[in-house]
Amino acid sequence: MRFIVGLLALLMLSACEQQSAAPLDQQLYVWQRQWTSAHEAALRDSRSEFSTLRVLALQAFPNAGWSRARIDPQLLKSDGRPLIAVIRLDGQLKALDQQQVTAQTLQLINDWQALGLTLSGVEIDHDAGNARLPAYAEFLTHLRSALPQSLPLSITALPAWLDSAQLPTLLATVDSSVLQVHAVSDPRRGLFDAEQARRWAEAWGEITRKPFYLALPAYGVALLPDVDGAPVVESEVPLERGGQRRELLADPVQLSQLGKALRDDPPTHLAGLIWFRLPLVNDRRAWSLTTLRAVARGDELHSPLALSVSEHSGLYDLRLDNAGNLDSAWPARITVKASDCEGADALAGYSLQQSPDLLTFTRLRNGRLPANGQRAIGWARCAFIDQGGSHVDP
Repeated sequence: MRFIVGLLALLMLSACEQQSAAPLDQQLYVWQRQWTSAHEAALRDSRSEFSTLRVLALQAFPNAGWSRARIDPQLLKSDGRPLIAVIRLDGQLKALDQQQVTAQTLQLINDWQALGLTLSGVEIDHDAGNARLPAYAEFLTHLRSALPQSLPLSITALPAWLDSAQLPTLLATVDSSVLQVHAVSDPRRGLFDAEQARRWAEAWGEITRKPFYLALPAYGVALLPDVDGAPVVESEVPLERGGQRRELLADPVQLSQLGKALRDDPPTHLAGLIWFRLPLVNDRRAWSLTTLRAVARGDELHSPLALSVSEHSGLYDLRLDNAGNLDSAWPARITVKASDCEGADALAGYSLQQSPDLLTFTRLRNGRLPANGQRAIGWARCAFIDQGGSHVDP
């Protein structure tokens, strides 16, 4: 009897321990420098999965000076989630002027408070080289002393800092850190490596004594050749230059698997994940919000593509539908069984080959069909189209 009571006590203790393991927090970076009407829907539809907004607020550039993001304070007020202002200090700055950066930061806080915004923290984003970490720690100590004690201070951090003996001193100056594990090395080697990200997170957790977050990618970039051979990176802002673009996109399936692994066995001190960046409907290099939400929740990902046909007076409109929760590449080929066609044509991105009983649409360039999205591929004026006999070839 005593054995049974002891066993029940152990089982109850184990259950309590499992219930007490807090799930990883999920947050979002809002990184647009110019807010648009598309932010309203993006904020509204992201509210249920993402607890906190980290908003690009202020940037300092070499030579160009300071620039504020043009946010919509009314949207942020009505959104109501905790708000962290991110101050980006370009890594090419020769030095950090403590007095100037502190003054700019305090002025930003005052101005946002005057707009009715309540800050839950300030984050400094500065890609300092390892040799400059002692000076960076000195700057952060100065800034921490100038900020209200009730306002947490965090920093964006680089995996390269793991090689520095100064890292523990640096991390002691702030309340938390955000380890950026995407696009931190030569982008020609890829945008993201999940195994490497996990190793960095484990190593970071062994060094820091405070909560840290992982910044994960939900976006893509294009690489353009430069005259010296180094790639030029085009992301959310198009560059006015020619040349062939090589597109890189973070893989949602890979990130979903990493998210599950981190939830099941989180590194020491890992507090949550921060996704870069809030996707807008016209952001062609970001995952759709549907896909981002599914990855954050750990849902099973799928992207079933199907051809839809609508007819009016013998004129058929042909379109692709993605009824899943995963963005999909445009299919390489779509074949449509048709008879007695007087005319047909493909729309941008596809070409058409026509035979007596078959219309074949062939992809000319790459593109993505968002989750829950549609795209017209062409039209045909035919006596009959057999939708059931059509085929979508990935």
